[in-house]
Amino acid sequence: MGVLTARPDDVSALSRIGIAAFLLGLGFSITLSQGALLLLTFLWLRRLRDPEARRAATWPLWAPVLGFSAVSLLSALASGHPRTSLVASKGLWLVAALYVAADVFTRSEVADRFLSALSLVVAAAALMGLLQVGFCPQPEPSEGLGRWFFHRCDRARGSFSIYMTLAGILNLLLLATLPRLLLGRRLWGLSFPAWLVTLLGLAATYTRGAWLGFVAGVLALAPLIRTARWLLIGGLVVLFLGVLAGPQHLRQRFLSVGDSQDPTVKERVYMWRSAIAMWREHPWLGVGPGGVKREYHRFAQPEALKQRTGHVHNTPLQILVERGMIGLAAWLWIWAAFYVAALSLLRRLPAAAVRDRALVAGSLAAITGFLVAGLSEYNFGDSEVVMVAWTIMALPFVVSREAGGARAGLGESPSLPTGSRPSPYDAAPTATDRTASRRSLPSRQALRSHLEAKLRYLRVTPCHSPR
Repeated sequence: MGVLTARPDDVSALSRIGIAAFLLGLGFSITLSQGALLLLTFLWLRRLRDPEARRAATWPLWAPVLGFSAVSLLSALASGHPRTSLVASKGLWLVAALYVAADVFTRSEVADRFLSALSLVVAAAALMGLLQVGFCPQPEPSEGLGRWFFHRCDRARGSFSIYMTLAGILNLLLLATLPRLLLGRRLWGLSFPAWLVTLLGLAATYTRGAWLGFVAGVLALAPLIRTARWLLIGGLVVLFLGVLAGPQHLRQRFLSVGDSQDPTVKERVYMWRSAIAMWREHPWLGVGPGGVKREYHRFAQPEALKQRTGHVHNTPLQILVERGMIGLAAWLWIWAAFYVAALSLLRRLPAAAVRDRALVAGSLAAITGFLVAGLSEYNFGDSEVVMVAWTIMALPFVVSREAGGARAGLGESPSLPTGSRPSPYDAAPTATDRTASRRSLPSRQALRSHLEAKLRYLRVTPCHSPR
């Protein structure tokens, strides 16, 4: 009740705390990140009680997200095990990260600062993983802090339980921030060293699916950033040569990517065959969320080492098995809508809008890497990774809203510009500022921001039919 009736200053302070906790949690702790997201979601819903806030709210991808959520719940109810399937559907709420980010990032400048801060947090997590691999003791410590830090230290995992989670987060941030380095020329200061540390951390996870996702994301940037196309391709060549000249284990891991006789590759193939057999029994709505863990043992291949598993190491196939063809279609709709919207916006942004173009291109590259990595692992079911993905997906919608041009690209109403609404990232107002604000409504700055947003909207909205 106290939060519901809190003063705006108190709510702003809570929002700042929530954002800081969310940042740290994304790099180090699922408990912290989900707790912070829950707080930010509550504050967002609280703000939506205001009719003006509801009219100005951004609802990116609401139709496909709502469709996928509805199919997931329908699949759970039709699974024959509704209680366990509904519990397994709890990850659906993490899409709140998309809407909270779109609300908190009131301007592209705010989104850019958040991405900078998150890249430093993730670089610290990568450094932690590098220390784990570089100083991995044999045998591992059996107690105390050393046992926690060096547990399974043959592959970088940071503070997460498994290396795949760290690899997924590093992959997303590397790709999301790469255009900022190329277009924004942020090669000095902390940006470039942090990016290199993150890249080394990704290599130290020895996660081939994330490696392939990173390569796919870089290649996706080539047609989007034509001025740096050859730099991107040349960078990949140098990276490949560096891996081949690197430590033997790293080189062997890289060369085994396409080896059909590799034990882990063979195990995945067995899982995929079993998954297809499961899907054939329930083609339309699947076996229900969480159903793979419950049913897999009945379809496991005799030659497979794992006779029980909770996922089949392939995100689209996992969706197909648990939610059927209808669920897979709804899931693909989310990504298709995102690509259409973001690419349409990128084409309309002028070349001079360097920061905005870098944010949109980085979001496209990161989601490409995320989806490609999901072909060999179920990263959509990894809560830590998917929270980062939803947050990065909000970036194009923030840019579009600031341009005033939802009609120019993302299909949202160009309501009052949110640039006039203070962000939790802005400096806290002084008592003098608050008094002046109360005495002059609307303020001169608000009117100026409103007019600037309208002018930007007129500049980006085409006045003729597209060619």
